[in-house]
Amino acid sequence: MTAGVQEVVVYTRPGCPFCTSLRAGLRRQGLEFTEVNIWEDAEAAAIVRGIADGNETVPTVVVGEWQAVNPSASSVLDAVAEHAPGLLPESKPGLIDGALKAVGLRKDS
Repeated sequence: MTAGVQEVVVYTRPGCPFCTSLRAGLRRQGLEFTEVNIWEDAEAAAIVRGIADGNETVPTVVVGEWQAVNPSASSVLDAVAEHAPGLLPESKPGLIDGALKAVGLRKDS
């Protein structure tokens, strides 16, 4: 687990349908995240280019040391379970159990 991970960062741009889909999926699961528009933040655009082989491909997500370009909501939740389990939504115990099981942190009783 990455110590000190304080947030899930989702880099986006206006009009991106993949960003809209990921945003909706994460919200549906109750996961809080920080959204950064790469068209309004040059540093964010540079971060995305560094992750996406020089391209400004979004959504790009960072959870501590974990980084992914255009991940599914379930992949992001798995990464949160592994790298920052304290950020998982407490109001969704079934989701938390499933995510922790997926990364081997919780076993069936």
